[in-house]
Amino acid sequence: MEGFNHSRVSEFVLLGLTDSFELQIFFFVIFSIFYLMTMFGNCLILLTVLSTSHLHSPMFFLISNLSLIDMCLSSFATPKMIMDLFAQHKTISFEGCISQIFFLHLFTGTEIVLLISMSFDRYTAICKPLHYSQIMSQNMCIGLVVTSWIVGFLHTVSQLAFTLYLPFCGPNVIDSFFCDLPLVIQLACIDMYILGVFMVSTSGVIALISFLLLLTSYITVLITIRGHASTGSSKILSTCTAHFIVVLMFFGPCIVIYVWPFTNFLVDKILSVFYTIFTPFLNPLIYTLRNLEVRTAVKNKLHNRFVK
Repeated sequence: MEGFNHSRVSEFVLLGLTDSFELQIFFFVIFSIFYLMTMFGNCLILLTVLSTSHLHSPMFFLISNLSLIDMCLSSFATPKMIMDLFAQHKTISFEGCISQIFFLHLFTGTEIVLLISMSFDRYTAICKPLHYSQIMSQNMCIGLVVTSWIVGFLHTVSQLAFTLYLPFCGPNVIDSFFCDLPLVIQLACIDMYILGVFMVSTSGVIALISFLLLLTSYITVLITIRGHASTGSSKILSTCTAHFIVVLMFFGPCIVIYVWPFTNFLVDKILSVFYTIFTPFLNPLIYTLRNLEVRTAVKNKLHNRFVK
């Protein structure tokens, strides 16, 4: 055991996104803008929902929690990636690498369950409107959010329980801008291909099953809308469309990366940028621009703020 402890690498080298200086400048500007706008947009939605009484409904309660998770998901690796763009030696400590894996799977696992909860909320509102207030009670909403964090925590612990005890004695180069399970497992000093594929694919299968469950839910809602055409159908369709866009953007990259691990690292790198940077940025835009109530409340808050 002593030899094992001494042989463990103390840090990992991150290759980042590119070696081109011009692209590094471009990525620095773009990702900095995206990150700042992501934090601002999600903070604005979160504060607006909390401070506006008529937005204290199950749907907006879940949306505000999605904004919180998106801020966390955007922050676990993006700030370091931005700072590392101009660093000659992009390194991360072993503890920092494990922390990134922990938070990545915590936030993605939590968001998966929360997106399922949001689809359940829309399904109940549209398919069971007379029982909506009883089903989506305050205790139910709190329970769904707490459950999402518990599931996320259990998921990330299950992913790290075995990884922590793997022998890492070199090499220590990760071809990405942050630590992720498929990349780190390959650096173990033992043959981890079969077991690694099984461990990583488990996350992919969970994401795929969750996506199919969500797809079924939205198809049911769309069939219900078609069978009960009314003036409110376009609004319901717009809301469900926005939710499904978020689901597709979030689950698509996760399914590709984790169902077929250890395949094309360039594709995985691009997809990782998508769901860690672009999706948290687009969520507030989708929910703000496509929802009149949130848009009006945000305008009122900003107006009152600047008038004062």
